[in-house]
Amino acid sequence: MDSIMTTYGRLPVTFRRGEGSYLYDTEGKKYLDALCGIAVTSLGHAHPKVAEAISKQASTLVHTSNLYHIENQTKLADKLCQLSGMSNVFFANSGAEANEAAIKLARLYGTNKGVENPHIVVMKGSFHGRTMATLSATGNKKVQEGFGALLPGFTRVPYNDLDAVRRVAKKNEDIVAILVEPVQGEGGVIIPEDGYLKTLREICDKWGWLLMVDEVQTGMCRTGEWFGFQHSGIQPDVMTLAKALGNGVPIGACLAAESVNDVLRPGTHGSTFGGNPLSTSAALAVVETMAAADSKTNASEMGEYLHTELATALAEVDGVKLIRSKGLMLGIVLEKDCGELVAQALEAGLLINVTAGNVVRLLPPLTLSQQEADEIILTLKTLITAFLQQ
Repeated sequence: MDSIMTTYGRLPVTFRRGEGSYLYDTEGKKYLDALCGIAVTSLGHAHPKVAEAISKQASTLVHTSNLYHIENQTKLADKLCQLSGMSNVFFANSGAEANEAAIKLARLYGTNKGVENPHIVVMKGSFHGRTMATLSATGNKKVQEGFGALLPGFTRVPYNDLDAVRRVAKKNEDIVAILVEPVQGEGGVIIPEDGYLKTLREICDKWGWLLMVDEVQTGMCRTGEWFGFQHSGIQPDVMTLAKALGNGVPIGACLAAESVNDVLRPGTHGSTFGGNPLSTSAALAVVETMAAADSKTNASEMGEYLHTELATALAEVDGVKLIRSKGLMLGIVLEKDCGELVAQALEAGLLINVTAGNVVRLLPPLTLSQQEADEIILTLKTLITAFLQQ
């Protein structure tokens, strides 16, 4: 009997090692990883700079706790603030924890303003994590089922619907913030209209709300900019990061703008492991490597190439509705649910994901080459064509 809790529907494979865009299982079979551990290993597997940083730090000092200053934590915070225009950073262990920090910050911000029951506007189709607060903020009834009662204090509106946000602004005086993803990844790679985030910024300014952007999946060059909000030319009040920040080493971050950088004070929040020497050493190597390699440009160029070539390859295939993309974040929308494609792709040596039932999601590494992109295109054309002709 397996001693692991049955919280995952695992595929029948165990990987032993990785190199760049490829993984190798226990039988030696090679797979092109077009999922990156769900947007995590964005620099590929066993990246030498990251591996060196982890090894060096592990042989020196792994953990001390946040009772003391941590040199690489300070260096990493400085770099993230320089890249994002934010003021300071709280380090956690995951995206859910980063979003928990953002939710607590927003509620304390509202309380400090005299709002008795602070509310946060969140979006239908969103995904912010699986802790009770982030699950309550998430806009997916399927993942919430069975965990009620959910936490109060969240006002839900449709994604990409500015009028809905304006309506709740007039009806609910307890709202203090908006929490939004620049692109809804788990929701099916849903990309809002141009100007959406910019107008949300204007609405927040008008009503004195915080604009909080969940960049857990979109951040770290995934969309062709360091952070997804930068496509809109705005500045959020709060931003959350995780996934690609550590390239596989668990780390999350909640960044605050200068206007709210003192809301969370000593005693209001904390983390035992968050931002320890090992995780921040890895993340520092990730940031430095992405900057040196100009990862955001490759994400933009290869994302456009994948989108164009996939559209051409699948143009005559009945049942392909559309392709959505933002950098190296792509969703191929089919007319019917296609979960079985995940196992078929695995058999063909390609790692993909299906979300929202009928969307083939691709999150390949930011180091992706044209040759590797062509491999993804050819394999998917064969698999999707055969699947839709069944």
